[in-house]
Amino acid sequence: MKHYKQSDLAQMKDRERARFVNCLSGFKSANVIGTRDRHQQDNLAIVSSVVHLGSNPPFLGFIMRPQSVTRHTWENIEESGVYTINHVGESFFKRAHKTSARYPREQSEFDACDLTPEFMDGFHAPYVAESSLRIGMQLVEIIPIQHNDTALIVGEVRWVDVQEDVVQSDGYIDIEGLGTMTISGLDGYHSTSRAVRLSYAKPDEELRELHINGETKG
Repeated sequence: MKHYKQSDLAQMKDRERARFVNCLSGFKSANVIGTRDRHQQDNLAIVSSVVHLGSNPPFLGFIMRPQSVTRHTWENIEESGVYTINHVGESFFKRAHKTSARYPREQSEFDACDLTPEFMDGFHAPYVAESSLRIGMQLVEIIPIQHNDTALIVGEVRWVDVQEDVVQSDGYIDIEGLGTMTISGLDGYHSTSRAVRLSYAKPDEELRELHINGETKG
């Protein structure tokens, strides 16, 4: 094992430190956030920080980087109050990664990265047609993190569009069956391989291995 002190991190070159620290949290979700401004200009941005914040009401959150440069996604969400979260799949992850480039506001990342914007009736923000799991979100609050000028964007799930046959009878979604990718660090993309589902943990019961549909194995 190699031990890194805080001073060692401080002495790293900027990009080296960014790659190193971004790997520390382990594998992360891969999603692209779809937004539209009041001038009907679409925007798409990849993020690896989407997290579950609660099921009732259904809240998800993600982190936005500092506004030291223009953040079109942040501005569009503040302006319109809605956005979409779209799983990044094996068939288009390279195109999704390209959305991290700094395009001018008048350039849609959908067009630049050869992805298809589509709309749910009455919902202002575009979703990604190529994605197998899309979520319509309503902004709840933006929580500033003062120590590094980032912000936690908190939203409520308004609708979900997902391939029907991957949703199990107990509510479990076979995300692996959708071909959803995961991210390590800033630029490592991975396919997944499920080990097993496990039973609900109780102090006085042994864990049981479950089939994908939630039934006990054996």
